[in-house]
Amino acid sequence: MLACHFIKQRQSLLALLDLAVTLDLSALPFLGSTLGLLTISAAHIAAGAAVGFAIGVTGVGGGSLMTPILLLFGYAPAIAIGTDLLYAALTKAGGVLAHSRQKTIDWGIVALLSAGSLPAAIATHVALASHWLGESEIRDALLTQSLGAMLLVTALLLALRSRLKQSALATRKQGETGLLGARRKLVTIAMGLLLGVCVTLSSVGAGAFAAAILMTLYTSSPSSQIVGTDIAHAVPLTLLAGIGYMLAGSVDYALLLGLLAGSLPAIQLGSRVGHRINERHLRWVLTALLAGLGVSYLGGALP
Repeated sequence: MLACHFIKQRQSLLALLDLAVTLDLSALPFLGSTLGLLTISAAHIAAGAAVGFAIGVTGVGGGSLMTPILLLFGYAPAIAIGTDLLYAALTKAGGVLAHSRQKTIDWGIVALLSAGSLPAAIATHVALASHWLGESEIRDALLTQSLGAMLLVTALLLALRSRLKQSALATRKQGETGLLGARRKLVTIAMGLLLGVCVTLSSVGAGAFAAAILMTLYTSSPSSQIVGTDIAHAVPLTLLAGIGYMLAGSVDYALLLGLLAGSLPAIQLGSRVGHRINERHLRWVLTALLAGLGVSYLGGALP
């Protein structure tokens, strides 16, 4: 009796082992989706860590690096841009608090930029939602090519960053009031409007592009105040633009959490070890990478 029971158990076990060997993973949808989710999450955390480390070392805005990575992962342009916008808003929020404590934010300039950028972001979302910019395929092409154009602009600004700083410093020493003098307020609002459209369409521009604009218009402001003001304006702009994509259902929250989990500690690590790394060489590598991606997206060579 006991022998028969043992034989039956052995046969059952062999049958289960045989099933486990021959069974396709798709026959276990729960297990397959769970393993897939774990794999994707690990990739997202790694991507967030890589971008966060680069931000900590070079200060390059996350949008110029993160959105192309998400497109390479296979995400639709709207989801990649929308998720990255919220990612940017959350990662930059801590910087606003730090600069606010150090009193390196010119809130008057932030208000002028926001007067142009926030309405522009809303208007851009209205245009996207109302199909004024075309149907889904045309809008995807518009978003991808906008990203390509802004990546090229960012690469150019990174290449000219030292010259822009030297020019601003020379102008400051000469006691000049800036390129446009009394018209700076109107020009600042106009530049904010341009930023609102560009950032909403591409998630790129709230960092290097905005900083270059501020350096050119406000030559008398110290570099620390330029950085603080830039970050303080970037948070409401990227948050509002991201909320627009969120309302349209174009934000992946699991992806967002994975990116944050990887990037937040990596940003701190990058800022601490940045002095040990040749930041100039890394910046040139990033400049070449962004320029190459920009050309590819404009030409439609990448997804």
